[in-house]
Amino acid sequence: MKIFAETERLLLRELLPADAEGMFELDSDPDVHLYLGNNPTKSIAEGKNDIEFIRDQYEKLGIGRWAVIEKETGDFVGWSGLKFITKSTNNHINYYDLGYRFIKRSWGKGYATETAKAAIDYGFETLNLDFIIGIADVHNQGSINVLEKSGLKKIELFDYNGKLHHWMKIEKQKG
Repeated sequence: MKIFAETERLLLRELLPADAEGMFELDSDPDVHLYLGNNPTKSIAEGKNDIEFIRDQYEKLGIGRWAVIEKETGDFVGWSGLKFITKSTNNHINYYDLGYRFIKRSWGKGYATETAKAAIDYGFETLNLDFIIGIADVHNQGSINVLEKSGLKKIELFDYNGKLHHWMKIEKQKG
């Protein structure tokens, strides 16, 4: 099992097939999917498929979202990290996107910001990226706050699947 990053409270490791129940708890919650197209998963099999898709990204692209594990409990609480985007979004292609999703019982603990900062550090220090993108629905103030606390700046508004979104960016500090 590969650990990509660690914070004071959390381990960020590769997603494993054993995380399927946690992924189902996460993605079957309509509140979690409020700004994600309102299409929660209906079965653990869908969670298993999502994990296999991400594990395939690790192999083919060298990066994919990471499982977030509470150190204190060992519980899977969500996922976070970078994803290499290979299809055009807002007229951009081949960029690294910062994303996160957490089980509702772990909301309000600062995990999204904590893991976003760890992913940004990984992107700049380990992958030597020049910039990282974040995308958030204009109505998802929680996600916008996380991205801004993590250092991303609003660049522009764009239509993403029929909804207005912020295109946000952080650049590696030179020197």
